[in-house]
Amino acid sequence: MDIRRCGDQAVLAELADIDHVLALHRALRDDPPAGVTEMVPAARTLLLAFDPAVTDARRIGADLRGRRPVVTVDVPGRLVELPVVYDGLDLADVAERTELSVAEVVERHSAVTYTVAFCGFVPGFGYLTGTDPRLHLPRRSSPRTRVPAGAVAVADEFSGIYPRAAPGGWHILGSTDAAMWRLDRDPPALLRPGDRVRFVPRPA
Repeated sequence: MDIRRCGDQAVLAELADIDHVLALHRALRDDPPAGVTEMVPAARTLLLAFDPAVTDARRIGADLRGRRPVVTVDVPGRLVELPVVYDGLDLADVAERTELSVAEVVERHSAVTYTVAFCGFVPGFGYLTGTDPRLHLPRRSSPRTRVPAGAVAVADEFSGIYPRAAPGGWHILGSTDAAMWRLDRDPPALLRPGDRVRFVPRPA
C-alpha cells in the first residue's frame, strides 16, 4: 500500500487492485479512523478525507499501515435486485464477439451476484465487479453521444447502469426501470459501495 497526501485534509491509499480496495474500504467502514469524514473508493485507490481539527495525514497513514484487511469473494452487504429487460442495442454484437448465443449472454450476465466497487462518471453510476470473464470486452471504439437512462451495460471487467441519459461507450445489454438516482431519496443513489446487486431478467 502506498499512501500519499492530498492537500491538508485528505490522504490517498494506492492499492494493488480493486479487491484490495474493497477489503480496505470494508475494514474502514466497520471501524473508521478517528476524524475521517468521507471515504471515496475507486478502481485502485481509496481517498480518505479527514477533519484536521481531529487528526492529520500522519496519523491516518499510520492507521492504514497497521490494517490487515482480508480479501474475500464472500462479501456481506445489502442486496439490491434489479429487473432487466435484455433487449439492448449491443446484445447481438456482444453475443457475436464472445462467441455465445444471445440467451447465453443473458444467462451469464444475470447469473452473477455483483458487488458495487465504487461510484463515479455521473451521480448514481456504480461500477459493479463480478462480470463473467467471457463478457469482458473493451469499450466501444465509437462511443454513443447519448445512452438512455436505465441502460444496463458492460465494459472491461465492469457492469453498470446509467442513472440518466449521458454519452457513453459501454456495450448496452438491456435496461431497467429502477431509479438509480433520486434527489428526494436519502441517500439519492440506489447503489452504494459494498452493496451486492443481482439482475433479474424479465420479458419485454
